[in-house]
Amino acid sequence: MEISRTELSSAAAASAGPSQDLRGAEILIKSLQAENVKYVWGYPGGAVLHIYDAFYKQDTIQHVLVRHEQAAVHAADGYARATGDVGVALVTSGPGVTNAVTGIATAYMDSIPMVIITGQVPTAAIGLDAFQECDTVGITRPIVKHNFLVKDARDIAMVMKKAFHIARTGRPGPVVVDIPKDVSFNKTAYTGYPDKVEMRSYNPVRKGHSGQIRKALHLLLAAKRPYIYAGGGVILGNASDELRTLANILGCPTTNTLMGLGAISGTDPKFLGMLGMHGTIEANNAMQNCDVLLAVGARFDDRVIGNPKHFGASDRKIIHIDVDPSSISKRVKVDIPIVGDVKEVLSELIAQIKESGARLDAGALGGWWDTIEGWRKRDCLKYDRGNKDVIKPQHVIETLWNMTKDVETYITSDVGQHQMWAAQFYKFQEPRRWINSGGLGTMGVGIPYAMGVKLAKPDAEVYCVTGEGSVQMCIQELSTCLQYKTPIKIIALNNRYLGMVRQWQQLDYEGRYSHSYMDALPDFVKLAEAYGHVGMLIEKPQDVEPALREARKLKDRTVFMDFRTDPTENVWPMVKAGQGITEMLLGSEDL
Repeated sequence: MEISRTELSSAAAASAGPSQDLRGAEILIKSLQAENVKYVWGYPGGAVLHIYDAFYKQDTIQHVLVRHEQAAVHAADGYARATGDVGVALVTSGPGVTNAVTGIATAYMDSIPMVIITGQVPTAAIGLDAFQECDTVGITRPIVKHNFLVKDARDIAMVMKKAFHIARTGRPGPVVVDIPKDVSFNKTAYTGYPDKVEMRSYNPVRKGHSGQIRKALHLLLAAKRPYIYAGGGVILGNASDELRTLANILGCPTTNTLMGLGAISGTDPKFLGMLGMHGTIEANNAMQNCDVLLAVGARFDDRVIGNPKHFGASDRKIIHIDVDPSSISKRVKVDIPIVGDVKEVLSELIAQIKESGARLDAGALGGWWDTIEGWRKRDCLKYDRGNKDVIKPQHVIETLWNMTKDVETYITSDVGQHQMWAAQFYKFQEPRRWINSGGLGTMGVGIPYAMGVKLAKPDAEVYCVTGEGSVQMCIQELSTCLQYKTPIKIIALNNRYLGMVRQWQQLDYEGRYSHSYMDALPDFVKLAEAYGHVGMLIEKPQDVEPALREARKLKDRTVFMDFRTDPTENVWPMVKAGQGITEMLLGSEDL
């Protein structure tokens, strides 16, 4: 539902305008309207009833009633990832807050802009162990960019202005605003939503240092084996166009992290695939053997570089561009740090390259590509495509890719083997089309993410790739899908195991499958039907494509597809914990 111009004008009225006495909850709603918020995901409770009463009296923001507070934050998170806007969630005090913690931590680890509004017991009861009281500020402090406890209704508008500003600027992240019940009820003079905010203690750098950018330019142009390593910061910074332009000008190979997929098209010949723990041979070997590495919006995390000592043994020069200075040289010492908004820094770097007219050494670059093509010939993502007896999970993802590659498609995933297969075999051509939990690795995000994406992109096809373990963690949100008419398609790669756990147990624990087998799975077809949706059971490889085609035809229905896949299939390549990035297992033959 779009915000009306009248409401928006009223909400954003200049502070010099005539005052009116409003309750804190009403000021909160006007603040959200002024921020052009379209959706809020939440769950009511005693401490937020005044806020819910204020929601009842307006019609410009749609509230989405989820079935669990964790899903409220995940759905708002998915909306933010797909749109780049700030996602908003609303939960009550006590268990409402603690249920939301997993969602907040998930967003924090992946730097997602969010504002989470939490109810609190009345100010006079804080610290007295009141019913449904918890220390929201203390509990969430390690997993937010910032948090506020609002003690006076007069402060709500400015706090909300600060919360949205902090959430979306610099390195994005979640901000919690904790509002006691009496503060939401009390009346105060309201003169309008602030049109600007100044915070002396918070002033993130946007423009990169020109001298450092010139140094980076000279180093890049002197490279014989250049490599671009792009992470989620490129997606968050809306810098995909600039990254692609730079890669095209230089003609050098590029890789994306799990969170950066889509920053450069998965079908671009310069793209070597995802790198890291389950990355391709060519991506990982190029990372280790390049002589100049340009890292953009990435953080050299453990799943990407493997053993830091092994990674550091290679003699390479590193340029690191990131909006967050604390991410630079945190895990890997770099040679040329550039702090700034990645879009602005890349734009200036491109301008300097064009102005100089210089290009890379064509002969050396050609030799580097010859080496890379040699690695590519290994076909490290091969699997038994000819198997007619059991469904290979990779085949499901490849089939989905071939069907949807020419239409606007969003893929959400839960966490586990299915996540890695989706990352490996779906060739994301655009940014913000791949919605998954990278840093925290949160099971249960898939369906809520898909709900949030579908509301943001109602005309797009939205698929949730999940497993029979992950999907049960927030499966109650199938009810929300029905109520709010978000017809998503769920692809459950059901191998009857907690697949990634089983894989590690096979490789590291001599096949002792301790509590990784699912002994009492529900009938997902009947379960989907009980929630008012369509359920499908697919057990044969030849039925994969027809099932997906049938599901796509049901545009207005949520469809749960239970694909019974090979329970012995593993994700390859794989870098085991403690190993170097090029010390990859390529399949069972390496065991």
